[in-house]
Amino acid sequence: MIKLSGSNSRLLRKLEQDLAVAQREHQHLRAHCLRARRAGLLARLGQQDSARSELTSLHQVAFASPNARLSAWLCWAESQVAYYTQYDMGAVGWLVRAEEQGRAAECLEVRVEALAFLAHLAFADHRPEDAADAIQRCLALGAPEHGPALARLHMVVGQAWHLARGVDQGYETAQPWYTRARSFAAACGDDALISALMYNSATLRVACVREAELAEGRSEAPVPLAAVDSVSHFDQAMGVAGLRELTPLARAQMLVSAGRFAEAMVLMPHNLDDTQRLSLGRLSPALRADWAWCAVNLGDPTMARAQADQALLEIGPHCHADDRGCTHARVAQVYGQLGLSELAQAQCEKATSAWSEWRTLQARWRAALAPHSLPDAQ
Repeated sequence: MIKLSGSNSRLLRKLEQDLAVAQREHQHLRAHCLRARRAGLLARLGQQDSARSELTSLHQVAFASPNARLSAWLCWAESQVAYYTQYDMGAVGWLVRAEEQGRAAECLEVRVEALAFLAHLAFADHRPEDAADAIQRCLALGAPEHGPALARLHMVVGQAWHLARGVDQGYETAQPWYTRARSFAAACGDDALISALMYNSATLRVACVREAELAEGRSEAPVPLAAVDSVSHFDQAMGVAGLRELTPLARAQMLVSAGRFAEAMVLMPHNLDDTQRLSLGRLSPALRADWAWCAVNLGDPTMARAQADQALLEIGPHCHADDRGCTHARVAQVYGQLGLSELAQAQCEKATSAWSEWRTLQARWRAALAPHSLPDAQ
């Protein structure tokens, strides 16, 4: 028996109830599959130790009595642990195996779950065509009883439209998909998905504000801090811990956009540590550039120069085009404030190139999403 820390997740309670029935009725295979699903949900809720303990036990069961259906659910659960422990894109391999083995076992539910998460990871990795393929396949297979998977899929499509339309139309285009995602999640009790939806929509709104400022030189109204604070309040109420490391990062970006530099500075060192620990190093350059911008506005030119220079050193092929655009543009601002006009101009040119690459990616997203302008009524 695994030891669970306090969680008010309705979906977890439902899984526990179904598991108790399966065990009472000696439905051993169903019970094992439900335990694998529970392990995946525990990983999403931030209870990685409990998830790993459950999976270790289940792998021993599968070794003694191999079964394709259980194997499919184990692959799916391993993907959840891999992703929610360190945001590891190696989860893709587990999901592909889960979908393939689910097909062999004629287990539609695990296939829909795997395809929804493949769409999620393709979005996170900026692979529009792969995301569109997974979206289409998931929608073709999904049915109303696949609530958690359909909630995730609709969230992903909403996020993709939010990103693809950008500053002016992103949030409005995404809204029908977000609304449908919340409806599916609420119906099945997937509180972790509701938390992710709140967090992701807030951070994308911040990204649009930053894009307007740093790519187009225009000022947008800052995203209210309540948008990200509400995620923390919801997570505390529901016992969801999966986003606890990421919420301060979103808060720091909001504070910088609002010009509240001293408050943002307090969060910077901790946020940098978290990005490295969670394998999110691609975010470090933009975070350091923001740190430099805070420092120069707070009268610390030495710190500003050091962080700006380090931000540029940390840019690598793992950094997405929008992150590079933000970094170069922000460093250009810092160098300009420090009187380093030639260096500032060079960074402006690199920012322009990165934003051009970003516009190309947005166009690819719009083309890939064209068949899915509005969610189907279900």
